[in-house]
Amino acid sequence: MRLGVLDVGSNTVHMLVVDARPGGPPAAMSSTKAVLRLAEQIDDDGKMTAEGSAALVTTIRDFTTIAESSGCGEIMAFATSAVRDATNSDEVLKKVKKTSGLDVFVLSGVDEARLTSLAVRRWYGWSAGRILALDIGGGSLEMSNGLDEEPEVAISLPLGAGRITREWLREDPPDRRRIGVLRDWLDAELKTPAKRLREPGKPNLAVGSSKTFRSLARLTGAAPSSAGPRVRRTVTQDGIRQLISFISRMTTADRAELEGVSADRAPQIVAGALVAEATMRALGVDTLEICPWALREGVILRRLDSEPAGPMTTATP
Repeated sequence: MRLGVLDVGSNTVHMLVVDARPGGPPAAMSSTKAVLRLAEQIDDDGKMTAEGSAALVTTIRDFTTIAESSGCGEIMAFATSAVRDATNSDEVLKKVKKTSGLDVFVLSGVDEARLTSLAVRRWYGWSAGRILALDIGGGSLEMSNGLDEEPEVAISLPLGAGRITREWLREDPPDRRRIGVLRDWLDAELKTPAKRLREPGKPNLAVGSSKTFRSLARLTGAAPSSAGPRVRRTVTQDGIRQLISFISRMTTADRAELEGVSADRAPQIVAGALVAEATMRALGVDTLEICPWALREGVILRRLDSEPAGPMTTATP
């Protein structure tokens, strides 16, 4: 079946068209993105602004048309932190429904963590043992720990790279003293959640997923995306620490010139690195494997799980 997966995130709206079947990996056919920075379109009253709402409505309408013209029999649409945080999200999503005919489901932070955990588990398989999975988005940090497809602990914290940038690192380049204070604050914020996350048991494998961790891995020497998804990539706590001392002295424009950092991610890569470093420190993790699958793949896999298995055949003697 051909599916459209519409991901309304804090920074971007992403339409992924995939061919998928139960029992097999989803194959991406096309990918379309729009940078809306919805998290920056939340006003002082907690509402999404008229400008942000209009941009979202128009983008989803256009992306729905793309998915339909690509032959998608179904479009699965979900929203994460920015829409979840907006106090008028119901009103905004009603406008989306009216113009595009699409129902957008707002995921909870815990569901984000659980679906990302599912994707990571399917990528590495049962032989990986207990997996600790980390994912830094624009608005939130998701963490999970488990032996099965359903993690024993799934946690979401409002520590996304975009959110931390807006609340802590407004200067360009960031203020050095501010970075030091932020490190201390992150340590305090992560202390209790990290303890809870470690309770089920020590992981056999620690994994980072999504764009922030991929960018950090690339900046610290991992293979480029052109090498393909099955090349092993890792990122270390020491590597991130050294990277922070380098990129935190650069302007956003200079960071955007670095290989592995897109222009839309350049403003928040310092915050993402600080959150990654603090999280790994709190959990006692030195090295993370980088998983090419994340939340979108988790949504697809969960949908495929609801499909009936194909007919079984037996060989004729």
